[in-house]
Amino acid sequence: MKRIGFYLVDGFAMMSTAAAMEPLRAANLFADRQIYDIVGLSRDGTSASSSLAASFPTHAISDKLPAFDLIFVVAGGNPVALQDQKLFAWLKAQDRQGVALGGISGGSAILARAGLLENRRFTVHWHHIEDLRQQSDSYLIERRLFIIDRNRYTCAGGTAPLDMMYAIIAAEHGTAFARRIADWFIQTEIRPSGAPQQTSTDARFGSLPIPVSEAITLMESHLGDPLDVTQLASLVDLSPRHLQRLFQTTLGQSIAQFYRGLRLDLAGSLLEHTCLPLTEISHMTGFAAQSSFSVAFTAHTGCSPSSFRKQNMAIDPPL
Repeated sequence: MKRIGFYLVDGFAMMSTAAAMEPLRAANLFADRQIYDIVGLSRDGTSASSSLAASFPTHAISDKLPAFDLIFVVAGGNPVALQDQKLFAWLKAQDRQGVALGGISGGSAILARAGLLENRRFTVHWHHIEDLRQQSDSYLIERRLFIIDRNRYTCAGGTAPLDMMYAIIAAEHGTAFARRIADWFIQTEIRPSGAPQQTSTDARFGSLPIPVSEAITLMESHLGDPLDVTQLASLVDLSPRHLQRLFQTTLGQSIAQFYRGLRLDLAGSLLEHTCLPLTEISHMTGFAAQSSFSVAFTAHTGCSPSSFRKQNMAIDPPL
């Protein structure tokens, strides 16, 4: 069982919160056991009021609670202006203890303000993007539905948490199980993390067998912490050999070649649009060492990462 906390800032969006919590509740229902423990949190343990004035019971962050696997901060209003040192200190303590952190809607802005999204790609509700950029040009903000960058889970809010939770559940319990939950909520189209900037998987790569499309979706949400072939095959309910054959037949590449290409394409974007050191970019794209990243990138593009950056460095920051 995974224990997931939701720190609710007064005025948090009801839609975003429900879209994040309900898939976890449904997962417990379909699994016939509690695979996710959902815990409401607030600064002082009083009921947190949502955008619709409905309230949630919460535990205070000062309470002695069992360890969490993941904590989301959910916020609406003006999170960029929030200065809550008690919350910032608690979030940093959770991070030191190895707890994964996430932000929903304006919650990502709070994580950024607490210094917890340094050298992490993240997204936030579009309404807050310019305010954040004015505070720091080092933030790696992208206009995406959601981004999972290693142990950081950020989401634009609205209905996007449905898509992020699908990615989380699919990575932990398989795509078939996650599809049952999507069908339960009549979520007939599961959007990739890059929507709407990216078109659908089929539009980018052509009509693909469902397991291949699902595997690509899993890959795109795990670029910084790559899944291995056995994990991917298990999550889409195929044998590694069968999935490998489908990739070779439909895309003309092995799973490893295709996955490495996605990660190196991201590396190229980071080299072009940021001033991050090569060591950080190698970690953000799933390479354990800068040397192996440099060799792979050079083979992929025909030039070294440093040369690529000199030739392609963009003037404007990424969206």
